[in-house]
Amino acid sequence: MTRARLLRASLTLVVTGLCTAYILWKIDVVRTGHVLANASPAWALASCAIMAGSTWPLSWRWQKLLAARGVHDSLRWLVRTSFVAYAAGQVLPTSLGGDATRIYETARRHRGSVAVATGTVMLERALGGAATLVLAALGFALAVGQYPIGGYVWLELGLVICAVIGAFVLFSERSHPLLQRTRPLLRAARVERPMRDVYLALHAFRNDAALLWAMFGLTIVVQAARVLAIWCAGQAVGVDLPPRPYYVMGPLLFLVMLVPFTVNGLAVRESFFVSFLGTLGVPPDLAFSAGFLFFVVTVVVSLPGAAIVAWEGVRGRTAEASG
Repeated sequence: MTRARLLRASLTLVVTGLCTAYILWKIDVVRTGHVLANASPAWALASCAIMAGSTWPLSWRWQKLLAARGVHDSLRWLVRTSFVAYAAGQVLPTSLGGDATRIYETARRHRGSVAVATGTVMLERALGGAATLVLAALGFALAVGQYPIGGYVWLELGLVICAVIGAFVLFSERSHPLLQRTRPLLRAARVERPMRDVYLALHAFRNDAALLWAMFGLTIVVQAARVLAIWCAGQAVGVDLPPRPYYVMGPLLFLVMLVPFTVNGLAVRESFFVSFLGTLGVPPDLAFSAGFLFFVVTVVVSLPGAAIVAWEGVRGRTAEASG
């Protein structure tokens, strides 16, 4: 095992272990099991429907971004690949593992499109992050003076400011002299060429402002709907809160789930639910149950992708045998 892999495995164990210890300290396991056993199927299915249904508009967004760079594919295949990426994200580190899967699948299908595939997937991630932070700004406005979650609110404000700076660095030509200074470091790390190709693929979208704004608007709508999926998970286990505080919580949760040192955000996500909802007076057992049920929702949504991989594997072996 290389030093980098060993470090990452160690960090995974430390982060997951600390979050698990925090959860076990806060909750009553027996009571939590009772809460989950009595969760409302209707609310849970509503959460699943929202998360699964969002795959189509997000795949359509990906289709438009790829087409803008000369890579054309059907919505059906892109939806298929998105579900496969959801399945990969269950066993690879966080949703970044799903992103890597989409890049690999696209580059394999379209020769010579590695930079474009990487650029569009990264741009989608940037659009998702920016839309999340727009919701965070909305949550900030909704929460000030209404909920006792000051630390989280100010964290969201800081992230919004960082997003504005990041957009300037990515799309403004004035940032080029600053980026030039990073070339020796990138060259030493032997990633200068792929990083340059990806940056150019992203930067080229500055000439497609209308497309970017349209996709950004779509992303905000989809992210807002996904926040309601979290609210539905809370309702399923009896968390009696309106949607409004979830628009403070949701953006942060989406960012927490990107922590690269866990598998699918395991334990980190549930710790966040316990911590955040606890500031709103939600008992730890209910808060953990909401987080765990939302994890179950993400697993259920990934099942079509797992079925696709299994079916294609069986079909491929059958074709080889018959050939």
